[in-house]
Amino acid sequence: MPTAMSTSGFTNEQETYLKAFISGLNQGQNLPHLGQDAEGRFTHEEEETVHGTPVDELSREELIKHEQNGLDCWDAIMTNGLRNEFPKDGDIFRYKFHGLFYVAPAQDSFMLRCRIAGGALSTYQFRGLAEMAQDWGPGHADLTTRANLQIRELEPKNCANVLMKLADLGLTSQGSGADNVRNITATPTTGFDPDELIDVLPYARAMHYYILKNRDLYGLPRKFNISYDSGGGISTCADTNDIGFYAVRVGENDEGVEPGVYFRMQLCGITGHEQFASDCGVLLTPAETIPVAAALMRVFIENGDRTNRKKARLKYLVDEWGFDKTLAETEKKMTFDLRYFPLEKCEPAKPKDKQGYLGIHPQSDGLNYVGVLTPVGRVTVPQMLALADIADEFGRGEIRLTVWQNLLIPGIPDDKLQDALTAIQATGLSHQNSTIKGGLIACTGSRGCKYAAADTKGNAVDLGNHLADRMILDQPINIHLTGCHHSCAQHYIGDIGMMGTKVKSESGESLDGYNIVLGGGVDDQQAIAREIWKSIPATEIQPLVEKLLCAYLANREDNESFAAFSRRLTPEEIRSLTEEAKTGEAAA
Repeated sequence: MPTAMSTSGFTNEQETYLKAFISGLNQGQNLPHLGQDAEGRFTHEEEETVHGTPVDELSREELIKHEQNGLDCWDAIMTNGLRNEFPKDGDIFRYKFHGLFYVAPAQDSFMLRCRIAGGALSTYQFRGLAEMAQDWGPGHADLTTRANLQIRELEPKNCANVLMKLADLGLTSQGSGADNVRNITATPTTGFDPDELIDVLPYARAMHYYILKNRDLYGLPRKFNISYDSGGGISTCADTNDIGFYAVRVGENDEGVEPGVYFRMQLCGITGHEQFASDCGVLLTPAETIPVAAALMRVFIENGDRTNRKKARLKYLVDEWGFDKTLAETEKKMTFDLRYFPLEKCEPAKPKDKQGYLGIHPQSDGLNYVGVLTPVGRVTVPQMLALADIADEFGRGEIRLTVWQNLLIPGIPDDKLQDALTAIQATGLSHQNSTIKGGLIACTGSRGCKYAAADTKGNAVDLGNHLADRMILDQPINIHLTGCHHSCAQHYIGDIGMMGTKVKSESGESLDGYNIVLGGGVDDQQAIAREIWKSIPATEIQPLVEKLLCAYLANREDNESFAAFSRRLTPEEIRSLTEEAKTGEAAA
């Protein structure tokens, strides 16, 4: 029997439903509002906030995230790819949530930044990355100071293919940029380091996947870094991270703590702001590190500054609150209490081998790893493919990346070692522990980054060649060149650190230049470098550093390191000795 129709054209049932629906809407409009203001106080006045911060007070980047989560711009990536167009407005920032950085005007293209948990790659993955650099990039890749890898010169039309191939390789770039937890780093030799206390790669991987699978962790006020140090002899610069987990051994004690291997938790490393992470008195079992980090990140999400980008890192929240309140708020989000234990009652940490990531070294299983020097992190596609072949034929099919822009090939038996070294040399790379080039680190620089004030990679390579041709150092030295105040190459922790700046010539022309700092270090050599020279033109860097190193060789006491030498003297004394130094005589 046909349903009766009203004069409106709807059935009686439809008309009844619509009247009830509209009536409900009208009633809802009259309901009183109950909300909370920026300070968490209850109010009847409507005010839209993000974790308590009114929307009209949010920074530009926070407004972009508020309008649309960065993870939700896949449709824009696809649409722009079909048109081969670059993103506009807020999508430029949102693309970074997928690891895609539009780097104009330095290059009218994208840079891809991967996520590689603990810097550990299979040769299958390393070859796949080489293929991506060949098919869609510039024919080379760059190793980074977060044990990571970047591919540049990508066109919009290839972005979706790049992200899909990463997934096919078992890799991702999700959250590798913008206000997210960056690549989780770990001691590069972990799992085969004879001196380490614990294999930390399983924990770095667990942290990596926990972050990837929890959407709310893509809403941080700013970037966040986490690192695991295994307690071995190779540094991963954990004390430069927002959270640094350092493996320690605890012996018999009167604190009621079971002897064994634990982690000390250090907080608020941000060396671009001249601060290392500080021990906060907390001792954690390995399994506790992930829930504690999860809780602390939520505290940061809920309370970090979303109005001022310059004050939005974890450091500034802890500066305001102090460790006690920060840890108390963290503890509220956990099912167990934090364990406090004096640092001095832990067994002393092993000193770090300054360039132990280069050369031939024995493993705990009787095999060897070979550290390969990749100058300022740049490797060509043929070199990548050859290194993957070497790792398969002579090693265990694995490559480890370091925070020093170099890589390791582990698992090489003694009887294959010479053949492996010969094959490495054939790539044009070297395994030899160069005291000068081995510690040379540079960010992308002005050739590929809009923030950089100098061509750091080009200047670094030229400087390394210049010094290597003219002098021999009997101790390793780290030289870090960074293009701007963001300090991606961490200039404040180098023996010699340089930050790019623009300087004026006598004719008023703007030139590349550097401010130079000396005496930095990490771990057992921890120190923030002091500024010695300002606004030195890039063309004057080579002779200045050569004279500086000659002054060091001629005036050091006993066999002191460059770091100790530069810290012992005043800036005026260093400048004076450098001006007086004679090149050539003290260098040999």
